[in-house]
Amino acid sequence: MRLLLIEDDALIARELQLRWRPRGWIVHAAATLAEADKLLAAGQAQGGLELVVLDLGLPDGDGLDWLKALRRQDRQLPVLALTARDRIADRVLGLQSGADDYLVKPFAPEELDARVQALARRGEQQRGDLLHFGRISWYGQEGMAYVDGQPLELSPREHEVLGLLIRRAPRLVPKRVLCDALAERNLEVGDTAVEVYVSRLRRRLQGSGSAIRTLRGFGYLLVPETALPPA
Repeated sequence: MRLLLIEDDALIARELQLRWRPRGWIVHAAATLAEADKLLAAGQAQGGLELVVLDLGLPDGDGLDWLKALRRQDRQLPVLALTARDRIADRVLGLQSGADDYLVKPFAPEELDARVQALARRGEQQRGDLLHFGRISWYGQEGMAYVDGQPLELSPREHEVLGLLIRRAPRLVPKRVLCDALAERNLEVGDTAVEVYVSRLRRRLQGSGSAIRTLRGFGYLLVPETALPPA
């Protein structure tokens, strides 16, 4: 699991990182909202974050304001508010502002672990066929993809290729995997057809901040445009 921890108490942040790493959780830690914005963008560009643990009293602003801004861009990413604000009114406000759960400090680490895992499971179920990569959002059931909320004009085959690339990003997708996936709907799909679909999709993604990189003889991978080798 990849999660973003926004916590300005260095001791708490360190203890949680040490606690979670043996579980295999990748923890991106930020002590300010400015750092959180950078880590959020980087995490999404690398294939997406699965959860945010958010302290509300940060040195450069209120975590609730940050959360409201996040919800205007992403309504799916689970957020657990972790704070010393213990009044009922504070909890209600936190949940109304977009938090999926609210835990008051001091807390039992075991309870936090359980809540994080429960939110991650719920988020996975809610996302279903919704995938993110950078500024791209891909919806499987709808057969649609968007860049910054604007629809991409994709054919059904291009949409399917994009979904496979996002699902595996930043890992390589072998050409044979694309052939097999497309052949489930069209027995005539071969290497040449896959190359055509990838070429078309590459043009559609221009200006999206993401690009398809070809590793000749192996396959394709979706990367940030900045990660492309010089032409």
